[in-house]
Amino acid sequence: MVEHFAIRGGARLVGAVDVVGAKNSVLKLMAAALLAEGTTTITNCPEILDVPLMADVLRSLGCTVTVDGDTVTIDVPAELGAEADYRSVSRLRASVCVLGPLVARCRRAVVPLPGGDAIGQRPLDMHQAGLRKLGATTEIKHGRVVAEAEHLAGAQIWLDFPSVGATENILMAAVLSDGTTVIDNAAREPEIVDLCTMLAEMGAKIDGIGSSTLTVHGVSVLAPTRHRVIGDRIVGATWAFAAAMTRGEVTVRGVDPHHLDLVLDKLRSAGATTDILGAQEFRVAMPGRPRAVDFVTLPYPGFATDLQPMAIALSAVAEGTSMITENVFESRFRFVDEMVRLGADARTDGHHAVVRGVPRLSSAPVWASDIRAGAGLALAALCADGVTQLWDVDHIDRGYPRFVENLRSLGADIARVEGEPTP
Repeated sequence: MVEHFAIRGGARLVGAVDVVGAKNSVLKLMAAALLAEGTTTITNCPEILDVPLMADVLRSLGCTVTVDGDTVTIDVPAELGAEADYRSVSRLRASVCVLGPLVARCRRAVVPLPGGDAIGQRPLDMHQAGLRKLGATTEIKHGRVVAEAEHLAGAQIWLDFPSVGATENILMAAVLSDGTTVIDNAAREPEIVDLCTMLAEMGAKIDGIGSSTLTVHGVSVLAPTRHRVIGDRIVGATWAFAAAMTRGEVTVRGVDPHHLDLVLDKLRSAGATTDILGAQEFRVAMPGRPRAVDFVTLPYPGFATDLQPMAIALSAVAEGTSMITENVFESRFRFVDEMVRLGADARTDGHHAVVRGVPRLSSAPVWASDIRAGAGLALAALCADGVTQLWDVDHIDRGYPRFVENLRSLGADIARVEGEPTP
């Protein structure tokens, strides 16, 4: 039977919610374990569908992987397989991050073009260009990325765009290359910093962590480690938006508030009060209807594209008109049609969406097209009359651990229900 969420709108969210490790970090950390023979342990992992999927990718390369609650243990053999299994990779976009470690360890990698969310093209041009600078040959052949290198040597690499995935793959190949590699216009997301921190714990030598220029001094071998994943800023921000939209008061624990400086500033502009309660804790309260705010998605430290659906959901119930500009993924607006089903007054034109807020949305059956679109629709359903059926919730399960349970703990009327969609 197909599952969906049944969400009755009208509840004001109040309480505290705990955030665990970042989805956008843990999968890359699991790939980084390939760089060192032996047993690497990663803790504070989110219990989401993507973690066992990534475990399958690593198993297809010869690793022994154990997932036990929030702990993932990866035993990496001396001789790794260089070809990732198609069935595992095709379900998971992040699986492409094994490309860099395999080239570094095996001097060869065959990785099927990955699947994942339907939010637009995410080409691998910069990944391949960076690996070629390091001395590898790469090509797309029979639906697979094939990379080979007799020798990897440090290089000066400029990224046309601060791509997170390209930065990660080039970084993980460079740490075992001869000489020094400089990656200019590198991504600066907290998840990149988390990866650099783990690589440094393994023995890598990286300067400029957290900046747009990463200097990597190659070493001959790395050692396994034990590492704790940083808190998920996207999940933390989702609960912050939920508080603002439902005129509630929610304390978020387990994520660095400074990773959300711009998000919290936008919510203050919308009328919320925000309080930093500690190094890993903050609170958002909204006393009345939110005011309209404009959003522009950009690479970190800009407003994250992963939060664009939440920005549109907030705008849909705000007082006034908002413009949301999407600069990262060209198909991320596809979920706006589902927002319109819920009564949102929203129009899209290229990279822009104009949303005129309404006092209250109306329930309807809607479908999630990706992880963040699903979360945005769920938040919108909290502000709708009646009961909304949200389908294709497996997307949400890929990015949000205990999504239903966390919302219920804050006072939402939401249930996971089995059954087929009605015509």
